Amino acid sequence: MSPLLTPAGKWLGFVTAIWVQAISGNNYTFSNYSDALKSIMALTQLELNTLSVAKDAGKAFGLLSGIASDRLSTSVILLIGSFEGLIGYGVQWLVVSQRIHPLPYWQMCIFSVLGREQHNMDEHGSSSLFSSNPSAFLLILAIVPAVICLAAIIFLRETTPAAGTIEEKEEARFFNIFNVIAIVAAVYLLAFDITGNHGHVVSHQIKEPLLVGPEDSPAKPQNPEPATAVSPIVENAGIKQQPMIGEDHTIIEMMRTFDFWILFLSFLCGVGTGMCVMNNMGQMGLALGYVDVSIFVSLTSIWGFFGRIISGLVSEQLLWKFGTPRPLWNAASQVLMTLGFVIMALALPGSLYIGSILVGICYGVRLTITVAVASELFGLKYYGLLYNILILNLPLGSFLFSGLLAGYLYDAEAARSPAGGGNTCVGPHCYFLVFLIMALASVVGFGVRCATSN
Repeated sequence: MSPLLTPAGKWLGFVTAIWVQAISGNNYTFSNYSDALKSIMALTQLELNTLSVAKDAGKAFGLLSGIASDRLSTSVILLIGSFEGLIGYGVQWLVVSQRIHPLPYWQMCIFSVLGREQHNMDEHGSSSLFSSNPSAFLLILAIVPAVICLAAIIFLRETTPAAGTIEEKEEARFFNIFNVIAIVAAVYLLAFDITGNHGHVVSHQIKEPLLVGPEDSPAKPQNPEPATAVSPIVENAGIKQQPMIGEDHTIIEMMRTFDFWILFLSFLCGVGTGMCVMNNMGQMGLALGYVDVSIFVSLTSIWGFFGRIISGLVSEQLLWKFGTPRPLWNAASQVLMTLGFVIMALALPGSLYIGSILVGICYGVRLTITVAVASELFGLKYYGLLYNILILNLPLGSFLFSGLLAGYLYDAEAARSPAGGGNTCVGPHCYFLVFLIMALASVVGFGVRCATSN
């Protein structure tokens, strides 16, 4: 038997998967180098945000990944992803480091899409070590994920699920250990961030700011919501019944359900607005007078992790013990996110810190809970493709809230701002209306979810 197929090999593969997930994406990284791109390419905020939309549009190609995962081996998928990230971020590094002249705007959009294909990375470690040099940070994003993915080809293999109750309990115990380790690491990173400079022993010395102004296993289907009415579908002179909620759905069957569109719209209001904050954090900080915004990027990232792990663990326990439906977590996160946007709109001292934390928590909750809810509603048989269809609202939300809303309103305020002028806006008014509109969108998401809850 191959060593990789033994119980020890299974856990080695699990650790390898954690490494791949930890370094192969960029949900939170754009603000770390967006101002450098804006300056070098002489972009307006609308153009910069459109570039961030192109980055997020790479998520739409998750459809291809979902299809490929059913037809290709894990090794081939990792190989493709590693080269996409290497090329996408590598070209952006060449531009930011001024080793080549800025490429035409449409070409930069294409390379942003390629870079986004490597996703779900928590970039905190790299952004802390290289916050004084955006080109070095992009170089790390280009090289390190590619190397890790290539190494993972050796260790990632499919294994059989737990054979019985004893083995399930053992796996649960190990998962709990990993969760504790992850929480300890996150608390350490949070403390590291908020305690200032630490010298050469524990970090690189930061001599100048990055921005200078004037980013569990699937849950078992539990059927937390009552089954919808069965609707017959005529097929080849026979009658095929629409599967009930909780049973396996095909793509067409899922999109015929009211539950899918409710989940889609609610998810759009939650993650679309959250991505707007992450994509614009650099300019939001500069507008409020912060020279270095890396702390806000880190807060959003770390508290996003806390939102994911806490909602995943607690929702699972409440579901099993009390039958508490997971969608209630989505509704609660919308309320908290609304509060975060209102606080940031007020632009009081420290409001950006509080808002970054609240938005990070809620973004993490929405991503985690939606994964479990989708599996509970529509089954696991076609889950890879179904989920990637559901999260098409990530690029859609980025386009609506970041590309259009924030970009247009920021440029309008910049044109009227005597303090900044040109493409730069300085002052609380720069994002005031953006925050209020996103708060309203969060209220809509909450209302949609509650209107369909039983």
